[in-house]
Amino acid sequence: MSLLSVGCAQWTHPAWPQPAREKLRSYATYCNAVESNTTFYGTPSVSTVASWAAQTPPNFRFVVKIPQVVSHERRLTNADAEFRAFLTAIEPLGPRNHAVWIQLPAAFAPTDLGALAAFLHQAPRGHRYAVEVRHRAFFEDPHAAANLERVLARVDAEWIPFDTGTLFASRPTSFAERDAWMKKPRVARRTRALTGHPIVRYIGRDSIDETVAGWTYLVDLVVTWLSEGRSPTIFLHTPDNAEALNLARRFHATVAAVVPDLPPLPEPVPTEPPTLF
Repeated sequence: MSLLSVGCAQWTHPAWPQPAREKLRSYATYCNAVESNTTFYGTPSVSTVASWAAQTPPNFRFVVKIPQVVSHERRLTNADAEFRAFLTAIEPLGPRNHAVWIQLPAAFAPTDLGALAAFLHQAPRGHRYAVEVRHRAFFEDPHAAANLERVLARVDAEWIPFDTGTLFASRPTSFAERDAWMKKPRVARRTRALTGHPIVRYIGRDSIDETVAGWTYLVDLVVTWLSEGRSPTIFLHTPDNAEALNLARRFHATVAAVVPDLPPLPEPVPTEPPTLF
């Protein structure tokens, strides 16, 4: 059965209704996937990852980013020990480990594809891999894009697009939007899935209406993917992510209105105990 997973770039935010402890457990009652960005800054301990697994159901999806020492500092070369230590650390996730996310720096160009090909060829099987590139040539040069797709196809890896089209559709109107303009990649929108498990990162605006209007194409794309038997994962971002949790659920509901047999999201658990008055 095809499944739509939705989530955010984090599992905690000051604006979200969450208890003081076990915020991931609370988050997992709203969404069924999450981007694990914290692993980019360092490999977590096995006990930490085990606590993540304990707070989430078996069908919850983590898309776990590899450490920056592997992707950005070593540029995928001479980093076998660090990468395997990372894979060992995330073993407690078990089936929750949906994809190992290889986010590459903007300087990683089409001429560097040999390093990616070698890295993926040597990477242990048993994991699903997904690659995010930010060099504009991959989005503007069909030859570069085709070469990347061939490298990914050899190991059945997915290409993760970061759709910033809505963000850059008009000038920023807030500090959060200006900050996102400075940090997020400005690349062409990509709609091609390579595997049965496409992953899309979508960022909108401060305005909920603009964010929702901008994802219309993505709703149609997800409906198509589901009809093809694919199981996509969509991550919803906004410049400050304050509304991302509700937007993720809204996106799922919008797709479910078109695909009524879509498995539902969990029902959020109240963060405060009920009162008598």
